[in-house]
Amino acid sequence: QVRLVESGGGLVQAGGSLRLSCAASGVTFSSYTMGWFRQAPGKEREFVAAISRTGLKTYYGDSVKGRFTISKDNAKNTVYLQMNSLEPEDTAVYYCAAHIRTFYRETDYYRFESYDNRGQGTPVTVSS
Repeated sequence: QVRLVESGGGLVQAGGSLRLSCAASGVTFSSYTMGWFRQAPGKEREFVAAISRTGLKTYYGDSVKGRFTISKDNAKNTVYLQMNSLEPEDTAVYYCAAHIRTFYRETDYYRFESYDNRGQGTPVTVSS
């Protein structure tokens, strides 16, 4: 069973930056595809970013392209989400998710239900 623990969330002003981390334990991290999702109050969960097992492929939601960067450090069992140029619309709880092996359909990267394991979330609040 994968245990995922997110950290790095908090309060930031619009235009600022945050880096979220998700540490995984109990697994061979290099075997896992990783994703970030978010859910704002009163809204549906939204795909943010995903990265392949090797780290060679990355995917982003349209609303964060060019501002967020996902990366993976297999040696540290950690996936990161660097968030720049934050906007009040980025306010949400951010969830890390992990799936063993590779997704063979690109659409699976974008679906929260495709991932076997999910973290508890870390809140991000962007003030205007």
